[in-house]
Amino acid sequence: MGLVTKITSAFLSKRLKSFTESKKKAVHDQADLLNNLLEKGSITDYGKRYFFNKIRDYDSFSAQVPLVEYEDFSVEIKKVLRGEKNVIWPDAIKWAAMSSGTTNDKSKFIPVSDVSLKKNHYRSGQDLLAQYISNNKKSKLFDGYSLVLGGSRQVTPYSPNPHIFTGDISAVLLKNLPVWARAFRTPSIDVALNPEWEEKIKKMAKITSQQNITSISGVPTWTIVLIKEILRVTKSQNILEVWPNLELFIHGAVSFDPYRQLFKELIPSKKMNYLETYNASEGFFAFQDGPDSEGMLLMTNHGVYYEFEDLVNRTIVNLEDVKIDKQYALIISTYSGLWRYKVGDTVSFISLDPYKILITGRTKQFINAFGEEVIVQNTDKAISNACLKTNSLFYNYTAAPLYISSKSRGAHEWIIEFIKEPDSKKHFINILDKELMKLNSDYEAKRYRDIAIKPPQVHFVKSGFFDFWLKSKKKLGGQHKVPRLSNDRKFVDDMLDKVSNFQ
Repeated sequence: MGLVTKITSAFLSKRLKSFTESKKKAVHDQADLLNNLLEKGSITDYGKRYFFNKIRDYDSFSAQVPLVEYEDFSVEIKKVLRGEKNVIWPDAIKWAAMSSGTTNDKSKFIPVSDVSLKKNHYRSGQDLLAQYISNNKKSKLFDGYSLVLGGSRQVTPYSPNPHIFTGDISAVLLKNLPVWARAFRTPSIDVALNPEWEEKIKKMAKITSQQNITSISGVPTWTIVLIKEILRVTKSQNILEVWPNLELFIHGAVSFDPYRQLFKELIPSKKMNYLETYNASEGFFAFQDGPDSEGMLLMTNHGVYYEFEDLVNRTIVNLEDVKIDKQYALIISTYSGLWRYKVGDTVSFISLDPYKILITGRTKQFINAFGEEVIVQNTDKAISNACLKTNSLFYNYTAAPLYISSKSRGAHEWIIEFIKEPDSKKHFINILDKELMKLNSDYEAKRYRDIAIKPPQVHFVKSGFFDFWLKSKKKLGGQHKVPRLSNDRKFVDDMLDKVSNFQ
């Protein structure tokens, strides 16, 4: 183990001990956390409305406090953004993480309190690093730099309230990093949070190609873009020629499976470690506690109280009553004033001792292969607007990701059946792309100058195709519908196989 890593490991050892103990008393910690959250929240407007001061246990909490999605809770959040005090949380809220996925607005804003940054995001990050060092006795992780790819939106004052700052959660976290963590990360904050991605990638490549990079943290898609730029600039065959001490990639936000083989080509080392994290705008919920571990360890003593809605019978339970292999919608209450908030993700448990989860999908149809978080409401509106502007009518459609490969960028691949086709298919695709960018800020960021993903690839099929496909699946009928969006290629590949037979 490197000298600096040894010193840092000693600093992290206290967290490792506490973290290890927390695995054994997860249910107890969750009960204590709920009581603490309710005590803090009882003096807020929201807490008074739902009589938090009279809640004594989980049953009364679930009976008295409503379940909410972002659209339900946005009224309260807008009050916070306007600068109103004591709305959902007693402490001043100075930060809001932006993300897409709302049906009402282009972006949604998730309040982030200082205590949530400390007890949730940074404590979880410290525990991830402590566990990693414990698992890798020969690590030299802290003897080099951690390359952190910031978000596509830098932190800026919220208009019209200059006392609230908004940006991607990654940008908010970078702005608030503890002093000790700043010493190990690169590039500088101004470069990492540069909103001009084309310029940022070039600057990052120039700077980091001259540094000893030992770890990378980021979304797989943007990491691939950066690595390819570095290989181009340095004329190297693989990234180990540039960063021979690279040992860890911490990834999240999208499924890593489609990119696994490409990373093996870019980083041809059997010693390379990959760790998945579940670090959302709403909180840092879980991480993979070992490179060969299945699933991710749920953070149960890190400022987030969890509930789980059974997707079959719609019953809701807390951690104490979850079962293996059931599909649950995730519900959270946090130190940022989110109360019984439905995140929109679905999970299943693969272990109850300790509690480990798999992210199994979203509660709504979506595509999130590149961090774009496109939901069916986005695509429905975009295709409708495109039809209106091109004097055409669509009958049905489906869309799925076209993954990044070693030779091409990613994209969204569509199959569309029209009742009345547009005069120019090329013009229609261009309008469709622009409408999606108007409706979804994350898609807009990923499409910026074609750096991450290229324009949609659209197949125009003859009338009757989707009914033909449903019939081939013995699902032709009113109760069966064509999946509008899929985050994998199962349906679209099957359809494309059948297009030739139908045409």
